Amino acid sequence: MIPKHIFDQIRDKSIEGLALASAPDEDGAAVKLEWCNKAFTKITGYSLEEVSGQKGSILIGPNMSQGRHLLIIEKLMNWEKFSAKVFNNRKNGEEYWHQMTWVPISDPETGHRWWLYSLIELPDEVAHSSTIQAAAPIGQNVAAPYEQKIRRLEQEVTQLQELASAVAKDSHEDTLTELSNRRHFESTLQAWISELGKGGPDFAVLYIDLDRFKSVNDTLGHYAGDRLLISVARKLRKLAADSDLVARIGGDEFIILKPLGESALNISDLADEIVREIQSPFVFEGKLAPTSASIGVAIADSKMIRPEQVIADADTALYHAKSQGRGRWSFFTEEMHTDLILTKQLEADILAACDRREFIAFFQPIIDVTTGQISSAEVLVRWAHPTRGLLSPAAFLDVAANIGMLRRIDGIVFNQLAESMAFFDECGVHVPYLAINTSAERLTDPNLVHDIQSSGLNPSRLVIEILESVSLERMDKVVHEKLNELSEMGVTIAIDDFGTGHASIQGLIQIKPSIL
Repeated sequence: MIPKHIFDQIRDKSIEGLALASAPDEDGAAVKLEWCNKAFTKITGYSLEEVSGQKGSILIGPNMSQGRHLLIIEKLMNWEKFSAKVFNNRKNGEEYWHQMTWVPISDPETGHRWWLYSLIELPDEVAHSSTIQAAAPIGQNVAAPYEQKIRRLEQEVTQLQELASAVAKDSHEDTLTELSNRRHFESTLQAWISELGKGGPDFAVLYIDLDRFKSVNDTLGHYAGDRLLISVARKLRKLAADSDLVARIGGDEFIILKPLGESALNISDLADEIVREIQSPFVFEGKLAPTSASIGVAIADSKMIRPEQVIADADTALYHAKSQGRGRWSFFTEEMHTDLILTKQLEADILAACDRREFIAFFQPIIDVTTGQISSAEVLVRWAHPTRGLLSPAAFLDVAANIGMLRRIDGIVFNQLAESMAFFDECGVHVPYLAINTSAERLTDPNLVHDIQSSGLNPSRLVIEILESVSLERMDKVVHEKLNELSEMGVTIAIDDFGTGHASIQGLIQIKPSIL
């Protein structure tokens, strides 16, 4: 592939006007301009932005004779290489003579066909020195002083054919992984869907998403993340058949389009192989990073009313796979679609509930068996839903976590604690402490201390409970610093459900809990 900086020099320094145009195989005259260099802009007056996506007729001025125009169209329709000296108009209407050359080129990988169009402006005395013939072959009726220029241009055309192929390739290839990019994937998908309506084969979509890819970027750096993406791309290409399309559509997301064949078992076997292959450890500069992938699978067939829905179906199946624990694949079912709709509605309801502050604190007293007195009360959140009544955390907490609303719900609950404690004290109900379960993720939130302070609750009457099921040994420095800061404020640290997890002595020493 010719380096990009060489292409940039051709674009900027060539004295001949050059342009690339695409056209369908069946009609080379249906020209659509895609690119031009600076010399082209200088001669014609049209910038790259003005010609991109325009029909070739933009280059035909009002002073070009109809006969010459028709001769040019005939040559283009038949994909013939030709040259012509013509009288034309610039963008501003100014008349001028120029030598135009059209050379057909093609991309051997995709079969797409292109025109390389070049033009040389001719002085009036040269233009009138011979009879003008539209679409004349190169070398005929061209003024002698320009023969050398034209021969040099032909040499450049040969070199630019490879460049044009590279440009066409870059238009549908992901630069990092060399897989198909989103643009090529979408055009191929549309072509496959069109074939369905003509009796074409059913096909499967495998929507692949890397699990915990962000952690690789965060811990090992973005270069390591790029190496992981390249490694995954190679594995997918190795596992896929030649007839499959493998694409990276963005970030850590990949898609495989696969003809269904005689059995759907081919699809499930491929999904199994991908999950198994990507689960193999990724090593970067001696450091090991656990990797896995979740996959959503959906089938497009001729019976579908809207086969383009297959991507959304595969995405729904992917969401289901991730919700089931990741590192697995799921096949789309209508029940998933129904569940997704319900989940999306629940997400919207949670957002509205936060705005209306519908989450309320419930208190579960903890009794000291030796005295029969209340030793503390555990704070439990409930949702006073306007139509479904009082909902327990099991009905909404996981979804709230997925959309990042736990902190906001915590803040709503925290703001009720000081008033609740004052009410208990006023009623003569002595509650020494309030205990709140806190996730490891919440402990990394820089706003936790602020939320406690702004609640108005005396920190000495607050207990932060950490589930033992959270790996105490894996808590990072930020969490330990946060726990120390809370302790210094007077907040009590406790380990909840002690004995149900696997906390080591070392982990307990690091946490320094006051209560087990």
